[in-house]
Amino acid sequence: MSNRLNLASKPFNNRALPWTIAASIALLSLIFLVFIARSTAQANAKANSIQLEINRLSQDEQTLRQKATEIKGSLTTEQQQTLTSAHVLVDRKRFSWSRLFADLEAALPANVRVSRISVRDVAGHAGQTVAELDLAVFAKSASTVTDMMSQMDRTGIFRADLRSQNLQKGRGEAGTEYELYVIYTPRAGAPSNSERAANLASADSNGGNR
Repeated sequence: MSNRLNLASKPFNNRALPWTIAASIALLSLIFLVFIARSTAQANAKANSIQLEINRLSQDEQTLRQKATEIKGSLTTEQQQTLTSAHVLVDRKRFSWSRLFADLEAALPANVRVSRISVRDVAGHAGQTVAELDLAVFAKSASTVTDMMSQMDRTGIFRADLRSQNLQKGRGEAGTEYELYVIYTPRAGAPSNSERAANLASADSNGGNR
């Protein structure tokens, strides 16, 4: 005669399993909490270190500005004018005519001829040279000059505005001279050499040596 197990009267119970699962979950939670707390502490320490460095740099900047103001205030009017003139000379020394001619060559169409060019002003902004130019070009049609100005704007180093135009006849050719006001901001790098750039250099550069 076989023995039968009545699970209704004697149910199977494994009380250790739920406690084991609960203990494992609690241990994993504790590990994650420790990891999160450590990461948070490291992030806070790094943020505090960065903030202290920012505060130190701000104090140094404020100190330098204060010293610069004191030095400027101690200068006489004549000395301030001399300092301004020195800055202008440094800015003009940074200006490169060869780079200007090379950049103009890349922007001007072959059927446009430069008749005059002069530098009105040169200044340095954020370590970059910015020059104001008076540029006169000779062309046979206004559309050619309009296209040329659009091309100059697309280069990102010229901003050209048309100031005036004068009808010219001479040297066996007819056309119009267009006077432009140009803002020139050269890029960093060595200028390119070309025959047309040399031809531009030989154009009438009134005020170029100022």
